[in-house]
Amino acid sequence: MDVEQKWAVIASQRRILADLVGGLSEEESRTPSLCAGWAVRDVAAHVVLAPRHPGNRGMLVEAVRARGSFHRLNHDIAVRHAGDRPVAEIAGDLRAAAASRRLPVVTRLDNVLFDTLVHVQDVAIPIGRPIAMPLNAAAASATRVWTMGWPWWARRKLRGFRLEATDVAWSVGEGRLVTGPIQALLLLLTARPTALPHLSGDGIAALTTAVRN
Repeated sequence: MDVEQKWAVIASQRRILADLVGGLSEEESRTPSLCAGWAVRDVAAHVVLAPRHPGNRGMLVEAVRARGSFHRLNHDIAVRHAGDRPVAEIAGDLRAAAASRRLPVVTRLDNVLFDTLVHVQDVAIPIGRPIAMPLNAAAASATRVWTMGWPWWARRKLRGFRLEATDVAWSVGEGRLVTGPIQALLLLLTARPTALPHLSGDGIAALTTAVRN
């Protein structure tokens, strides 16, 4: 995928997420997402904040507040931004930011791509409104996660398995075979066990044990 195609997918996914959360009641917006400790409204707020990055100084302040935990930093910023605001406002923020190409200072375009794709699923799956990922974008994102190391360390954690997509030309690793849609494989690589029922192959039993232990 080229740069223009990646930005187009990000903008489309932000609008899809806006439609998802914008149709929820305030109570539904507090449904737990696939991210432990995050409601779906918090995930939406996190996606809003990607092009509204506070800058180096702001990140330093937030890092001190979060005691050096990047996960806690992301969580706390998102939760504060979501607050008790009407979910329609958060959806409006997503639509307003959809076409923004501003990148946070601590990341890159490929990271924003996979982050946005996965976070749409973090909301869509718990509220029972399935959304299909664009195949090429999901494959590019899976490759990025496989090769990037921190924070997922997917290549290390999934050593001994070969992952193959059934709906697009994509495969990585060596060992026991695990197959499935690229969407499920991307969720697996980003530590979402909800992917497991959508996968198969002679390595699935060992993979399930490894992921859940």
